[in-house]
Amino acid sequence: MNSNDSPVKFLHPKSGQWHDYLQLMRLDKPIGSLLLLWPTLWALLLASNGQPSIKNLIIFTLGVFLMRSAGCVINDYADRNFDGSVKRTSNRPLASGRLSETNALTLFVILLVVSLLLVLLTNKLTIALSLVGVLLAAAYPFAKRHTHLAQIVLGAAFSWSIPMAFTAESNSLPANAWLLYITNLLWVVVYDTFYAMVDRDDDLKIGVKSTAILFADMDRTITGLLQILTLVSLLLVGSKFQLGLYYYGSIAVTALLFGYQQYLIRNRERDPCFRAFLNNQWVGFAIFLGLALDYLFASA
Repeated sequence: MNSNDSPVKFLHPKSGQWHDYLQLMRLDKPIGSLLLLWPTLWALLLASNGQPSIKNLIIFTLGVFLMRSAGCVINDYADRNFDGSVKRTSNRPLASGRLSETNALTLFVILLVVSLLLVLLTNKLTIALSLVGVLLAAAYPFAKRHTHLAQIVLGAAFSWSIPMAFTAESNSLPANAWLLYITNLLWVVVYDTFYAMVDRDDDLKIGVKSTAILFADMDRTITGLLQILTLVSLLLVGSKFQLGLYYYGSIAVTALLFGYQQYLIRNRERDPCFRAFLNNQWVGFAIFLGLALDYLFASA
């Protein structure tokens, strides 16, 4: 390690490096944080019967952004020797050499420590679950080296805030929480497959695995089936939690959005596949809005 890689230097970055750190944490691209935030808010609403505590709303919102940033940092660290060969990622701070490995690992630890301080404000069960969440978040980048089902690992990680939200609100983990968890996992596999379709040609060359590669010419069919399963699961959630018309209306909107996404990926072109991925932020918002309106008017 040379002097430029030391943690002390990290604490006093040059003015031009601030943007590199923001880029490393993807704070310039909030889509990932939104895809993680919406299901977290779903869970908080469902766990509290529409009345989550302000404390938990703050803790989990901040936690989403911190842990998503930490996940991006460790992802780029794991991919540092591959990103330079991928068109979409070749200019990332680690791949381009603007930041060092030590910079990335130091930032990763700082983000984890701050996240831990937040979760310590909850309860013992939530704290215990958070440790599993850290392991899942750290496992995903390396799973891409060993399995084509890395998107399932990401789904497990991106959905882990759901059981944590239930334990934070009620200090218990009901079976229905796992139904919501599975619902979200199915959805994550869909949209991250769209994301992987963008890089499929490059990933084949460098040996990175994904469901987009595994599904091959069946990608549209399988993602469509997974979207149907997601819709069925959302309907089951509505039944189990005794939700009303606003929620079911949001499922109808979700079905339309899923249809639009299938239209976008019809020719498997990079930009439309990426737009299909981005479109999922509106899926998350639609379900959140349906839940919020349901509880708002039910209590009116």
